[in-house]
Amino acid sequence: MNEPRIGFIGLGAMGAPMAKRLLDWPGGLTVCDVRPDASKPYTEEGAEAAPSPAEVAEHATVISVAVVNDAQVRDVITGREGVLRSAAPGTVVAVHSTISDRTAEELAAECTTHGVELVDAPVSGGRPGATKGTLAVMVGGSDAAFERIRAPFGCFADLIVHAGPVGAGTRMKLARNLVHFIAFAATTEAQRLAEAAGLDITLLGKVVRHSDAVTGGPGAIMLRDRTAPIEEGDFWLPILQHVRDLGEKDLNLALDLGTRLDVALPLAELALEHLGPGLGVGAPERQL
Repeated sequence: MNEPRIGFIGLGAMGAPMAKRLLDWPGGLTVCDVRPDASKPYTEEGAEAAPSPAEVAEHATVISVAVVNDAQVRDVITGREGVLRSAAPGTVVAVHSTISDRTAEELAAECTTHGVELVDAPVSGGRPGATKGTLAVMVGGSDAAFERIRAPFGCFADLIVHAGPVGAGTRMKLARNLVHFIAFAATTEAQRLAEAAGLDITLLGKVVRHSDAVTGGPGAIMLRDRTAPIEEGDFWLPILQHVRDLGEKDLNLALDLGTRLDVALPLAELALEHLGPGLGVGAPERQL
């Protein structure tokens, strides 16, 4: 069976290294970017360049889209020079951009009228992951479309999950990034506390990166298949009760330090309130 030709639209910060890893794809690669010069490194390595998404779709039957936002994704797919102007029935269009799940569903419905399948396939791992081929891809789409994209996506990702129907990939990415940016906000709070305590916050950062690489960071507690309260006798109950007790002890100590240094720690206060219930183990008995 011949491998499909891959199209890649959008050669920016993420798209460029992702597309580079497709240069050896046996079915061939066609690239496209609004900046014509962006395609040159790929054509020098044997890829073809197309001046518009429509012309990409004249050659490729699996097309990756890595542009900036919803409006650009819509234009690439449905615009005057968009993919749907020339895509053959059976083409799969994969959107790697982080967009609204509603946009993904709406575009998928429009693609269906042309016999084209859309999958939302946002990625996690940043430019380093794209460069190394170690991205995670969260795919929303049909089983058949998922099977079509697994092999080419394996060129730039080492974790490809089928999250569910169209829209599910984006919803998983939004949940994943919720962890990311809430953690960033908490990090800035921790930096303020450390700075007020006279500590070197660059050394604190080194400690955080080192220990998270060992423990897995916030993802270390994401082991259960549901978020409901944990029942007596459940394997996870004593483990997550222990996590809660340690966490609440340390949060209380940090809050006490913040009070003495006159540093507000609103996220720590929220964490203290929500940690136990969020883990499914509730508040400790001493607080009932």
